[in-house]
Amino acid sequence: MITKNLHIQELGAHLQLSVFSLGAEAVEEAHAFITIDANNDTFEAQAKRMDAAQEMLYQLPELEGANPIFKRYFLTDATNQVPFMKEEKNCTVSYIQQPPLNGSKITLWVYLQKGTRVSMEDGTLISEHNGYRHLWTMGLQKAEGSSYEQTLKLLNSYEDKLDDLEATLADNCIRTWFFVRDVDTQYAGMVRARRDNFLEQGLTKNTHFIASTGIGGNPSHPLSIIQLGAYALTGFDKEQQQYLYAPTHLNPTYEYGVTFERGTCIYYGDRKHVYISGTASINNKGEVMYEGDIVKQTHRMWENVETLLAEANATFDDVMQIIVYLRDLSDVSLVKSLFDKKFPHTPYIITLAPVCRPTWLVEMECIAVKEEHHPQFRKF
Repeated sequence: MITKNLHIQELGAHLQLSVFSLGAEAVEEAHAFITIDANNDTFEAQAKRMDAAQEMLYQLPELEGANPIFKRYFLTDATNQVPFMKEEKNCTVSYIQQPPLNGSKITLWVYLQKGTRVSMEDGTLISEHNGYRHLWTMGLQKAEGSSYEQTLKLLNSYEDKLDDLEATLADNCIRTWFFVRDVDTQYAGMVRARRDNFLEQGLTKNTHFIASTGIGGNPSHPLSIIQLGAYALTGFDKEQQQYLYAPTHLNPTYEYGVTFERGTCIYYGDRKHVYISGTASINNKGEVMYEGDIVKQTHRMWENVETLLAEANATFDDVMQIIVYLRDLSDVSLVKSLFDKKFPHTPYIITLAPVCRPTWLVEMECIAVKEEHHPQFRKF
């Protein structure tokens, strides 16, 4: 894996890039974060600099011929800022109010692939290669009803999209993101609706759930409480999927009433993908550890994620990107110093996003990719 950290001085922009490449005959993958210096600029000016930085990103030699698969913009005021964003037509996009904690108004995460056939269908990016179809659907929201009602509507709508693409939630969905406005009061409704929907879809503690992050974040429509993003895969065998539990450090989520997997690993003929759900400082009894201590919570969070990765025979060296969620913006300098020391080369960003329990001060999620050879499966 190649990583780069570039400063585009004339734009006041910073690019963090990781590229996974196995040679000219294999599909190449890349994750990039673009952050913008505030420079006392308006949002419109910062958004224009972001657009220019993206053009420079796509011109890097490592990304020649690559296509953006999805983008997520982290904003400080989504309702007022999204109308100023340039329309995106070539990939699926989400805009979420989770203020980037570098002082600017906008940060971008973009995932790219080279060597796949890409198309759009009703807001879903379809990436196809070697008999696999990767279905990325971002930015789904509804503007009516309670958090419970909106979650049910979103899941039903997403399931209809999957049905049109000859897929189902239970068999094909690999990863979800639920962003919740006022997470301290609205999260319970989302959890209840997801549990009810999953039960109808045959997703129970006796079958499996889906890797997920449920975190504070405001959709762009002021009446939307929940925003949903998801990744699904078709064309794979059940033996290619492994769920991660790390029972020495974490308990099954259903024990405290939620329904998601701690992590999921997908094996291909030439690599594996590891999707780690939002993970915080918790023990294998479901208890929050080190209440009030951001440093100890950060270390325990790392330990939990490291244990999940190890269950998939992966390490932090295989991680291509990290998103860090903080409850208290005053913790950013300390947490950034911890991450800079532990992950000097791994792309990561920190956003302001309260975790689903008020006593959790920090949470992280990540995606790892590792070269492995499994001849019984088709290559990625």
